[in-house]
Amino acid sequence: MSADETRHAAPAVAAQRARGSALQSTLDFLDGTFGHGLAGRVIAALSRDDQTRIATVTPTDEVPYLLLVRLWDAAAAQLEAEQAAERATWAERAGEASIGSFGVQLYGGILRKPTPHEFLTQSISLFRLYYQPGDMTVVEEEATRTVLRLVGFDPVTRAFCRRQTGGLHRAITLAGGQAAQVEHVRCLLEGDAFCEWELTWTGEAANGMPAVGAGAGPSP
Repeated sequence: MSADETRHAAPAVAAQRARGSALQSTLDFLDGTFGHGLAGRVIAALSRDDQTRIATVTPTDEVPYLLLVRLWDAAAAQLEAEQAAERATWAERAGEASIGSFGVQLYGGILRKPTPHEFLTQSISLFRLYYQPGDMTVVEEEATRTVLRLVGFDPVTRAFCRRQTGGLHRAITLAGGQAAQVEHVRCLLEGDAFCEWELTWTGEAANGMPAVGAGAGPSP
């Protein structure tokens, strides 16, 4: 059994869950970005059981996380076959699109905070609304920089990590972060003890808030 097969077969991974909106936003992104019909071809590459399950999923449903992993893997394979040049960045772009569409529709009050720090340190975890178990926790915090760590959740595939990179970029921008940048600085799948993302931005002028250095603003 390969390392990937061993990871997929682990009971803890098999028990992980995801929100249906992550699945639906992936399909919407594929068709909306690469042309009508790509999502259907991706679904057709899955097993009959997976196809049946996907056909009934609503955005608020809980689905097995490994179903989402299989969908992402099929999407990457289909893009490799049809549009290889797009494969390198599709997951990040899909993560951004997910937050910008279903994320705003379902969790706009969580995303649209006055500052990135208020978004990142609020008591309600956006991660836990999408995935179970686990969480994203703040492990370093500065004026315009934060490091987030994934705890208690196995990403299984790099597509997850890349989607988080894109999703966090959109989320920081929605919360007023200017010139936001997100870097996946540590990865469990590359031998690190955990996954971490470094988020930086230059100010907080969106949402009507003053930029850093432009006068008094809310405390981070």
